[in-house]
Amino acid sequence: MLGSMKLIAVTALAVPLLAGSILVAQSQQAPAPLPPAPAPIMPPQLVPSHTVDLMSADGMRVFGAQWKTMEAKIVEAPLLPNRMPGYDKTYDVEPHAGEGGYDDAKWPTIEAKDLAARRGGGRVSFIWFRTNLTMPEKIGSFETKDATAVITAYVDDYAEVWINGHMPRRAGRPSPATIQGFNIPNKVVLSEKVATGDKFQVAIFAINGPISVAPPNFVFFREAKVDFYR
Repeated sequence: MLGSMKLIAVTALAVPLLAGSILVAQSQQAPAPLPPAPAPIMPPQLVPSHTVDLMSADGMRVFGAQWKTMEAKIVEAPLLPNRMPGYDKTYDVEPHAGEGGYDDAKWPTIEAKDLAARRGGGRVSFIWFRTNLTMPEKIGSFETKDATAVITAYVDDYAEVWINGHMPRRAGRPSPATIQGFNIPNKVVLSEKVATGDKFQVAIFAINGPISVAPPNFVFFREAKVDFYR
């Protein structure tokens, strides 16, 4: 009888400890692997058949679009379980506004011309710009059907470009949606064969750099446009 009572007592103590250990182990599991990004497509190197300026009100009206913007911040994030000893903090960027379905309804809108305005506090600074483009049947006399459409995001100093919730990229291959260099434009293919009504959620992550310099300047666009190629 006494032995049974001891067993019950030990069991009662062990169960919550075991449950707590399981919860800790689960909380330290590595996050689920990211789904593979779509393969990058290299933009044509030809002279475009038609160009729309996304830094003008007329150009944005072509796509029924408007620009929104929000500063991104560096925040402390959960540690990964397989980190090396001695690292007790890690960081993330917030918000993750490139993801598909991200809700920017509360973001302020800006005029297209104000893409050229200096933004951020300078030094290490990140700014999101978002818009939704809907492909028209015609732009003036230019028919868009079956054309290749390429968006250019020329940011001072760097940019990463997300299209419909993805940043097209492959390790070891040219990936125009990723950082291209210091004040070098990103030219990202929206579609190799557009159709009327095609929709493109565009999110551009603008970065002040070089980051390790923490320069005393700001983030702004030099150029934003959509080129069409035949």
